[in-house]
Amino acid sequence: MNTSLHQQFMTAAIELAQTSIEHCGGPFGAVIIKDGQIIGRGSNQVTRNNDPTAHAEIEAIRNACRNINRYALTGCTLYASSQPCPMCLSAIYWARIDKVYYANTYEDASKIGFDDAFIFRELRLPDEQKSITLARIKEPDVREKALQVFQSWEQSEFKKPY
Repeated sequence: MNTSLHQQFMTAAIELAQTSIEHCGGPFGAVIIKDGQIIGRGSNQVTRNNDPTAHAEIEAIRNACRNINRYALTGCTLYASSQPCPMCLSAIYWARIDKVYYANTYEDASKIGFDDAFIFRELRLPDEQKSITLARIKEPDVREKALQVFQSWEQSEFKKPY
């Protein structure tokens, strides 16, 4: 892709970040590109919608999936005004996005109060050392019920692999 298109798409993401601030959202924006066209846009809506998952990248993924009527974004590129946080990076992997370009870094975001370093540290810890309780219920009847749901999925006519 040529430099002017990279600049055009990154500028679109940055403009969404600025507009987000003006509409009571956070300072983050993202666009998703397929075949040289923007198919998804998102800006940070966490404080505006009281939704901790409403990050720009996730909003852009939701918008793109609605627009192309698919849950996989294979062949797409995401431009983000800032380096994606752990949650957004996970969503990017789940969405099967091929490439991500970003402008601001984790360090830049940390300087204005958006510090993800503790999440990266937590993810590397064993469950019993995490700052939140993360424990598996081991009673046999609970396990059996949970496994039955997975067996139902395996046999479901509505099953779609992703």
